[in-house]
Amino acid sequence: MASTDSISVFTEGTFEEQIRELVEYIARPKSDTDRPAFIEPFAGALKTAEDGNLLEEDEERKRKLILQVLQAVDSLGEGSDKVSRILDAISHNSSSERAYVKYRVLANLFNAIPRISPARLVVCEALIKLTAENNELDILQLFPADVERWLKEWGVSAETKSEFYKNVAEIFSKASRPETAYAFSVSYVRSLSSSAAAESASLQLIAMALRLPTVFNFDSLFKLENIQALSSHSLVGLLRILEKQGLGEFKAWQGNNQSILEEYQLNAKELERKIRLLKLSELGCTKIGQNVSYVEIASALHIEVSEVEKWVIDVIRVGLLSGKLSQTSQTLLVVRASPRGFTVEQWAALESRLLVWKESLSGIQNVLSAARQTGNAIPTGSLITQEQVA
Repeated sequence: MASTDSISVFTEGTFEEQIRELVEYIARPKSDTDRPAFIEPFAGALKTAEDGNLLEEDEERKRKLILQVLQAVDSLGEGSDKVSRILDAISHNSSSERAYVKYRVLANLFNAIPRISPARLVVCEALIKLTAENNELDILQLFPADVERWLKEWGVSAETKSEFYKNVAEIFSKASRPETAYAFSVSYVRSLSSSAAAESASLQLIAMALRLPTVFNFDSLFKLENIQALSSHSLVGLLRILEKQGLGEFKAWQGNNQSILEEYQLNAKELERKIRLLKLSELGCTKIGQNVSYVEIASALHIEVSEVEKWVIDVIRVGLLSGKLSQTSQTLLVVRASPRGFTVEQWAALESRLLVWKESLSGIQNVLSAARQTGNAIPTGSLITQEQVA
């Protein structure tokens, strides 16, 4: 197995230390007389080579060592039976054993198994379960994009993939990691074929997105086929309001759907906050590089002028907008803002700004070329301003 076949899940310690720990762990079930004979070939292989090359720098020796470990454990890379027995031994080990040792053993197993083997899924699930039990999920650094690639490499079935995403999302939710749970819930809904389970999971995903104070990108949810299939549901209507509309539409929706808010544990005040922040970000998108008056912001958000600074600070804090407040002029200079959704209008606006930028850069080039030819200094005021670029 080439060294490129390894995926690092838990990287602590040198390659030599990981191999030693893995070999010693595999040797535990053997008798006192057989154990030294089992370990001895690995100890010899780990010694510094005669040419003085260090193991960490010798990829060929590392590859041979991994193959040696695989040969010592029957069918380790061919299926999950042998792996499952090793995992059972780890899980039933003395509770006094330090958890990080188990992490290292599981990580060694994961990295020793061929990249495309489904047995890696068994070890990955054990790692997630163990770190969750010890409230240390963060050390795994799990991301949906990486997991998607792994599952594809392992060739698991669609049902297994969906179940894995669901379990991981639930684990992160119970561990009070709602943002990560949400990310894996999106993957879960995406993996489901149309069914009653897909409908229920889709509605729960929408509710999660609406509840989480850090989620403002609703456009991506509408790209999921299972959510598109629920276009007539009231909860999807609410999602559409947050994606494109304002407080007036929300108030009208609320008047007819109070039971939906209660069923999905949605707080009306929190939804109003999200709508205002999205509205302010939307306003900022049309004013990049310009000053927006407090009066205009107050009108757009249906608030008092005295409340404007609080809302601007809030929208900057959640990352939807960047800018600079001026109490003297009662304005907000918009530097950057996120659109509520990237639609045809946003593409058109981007094209327009890029064309202006292109023309401005062309003007700069002409000025520089003329100055270079005549040997004169560049005329003051020839360079563009931020407002011109924006």
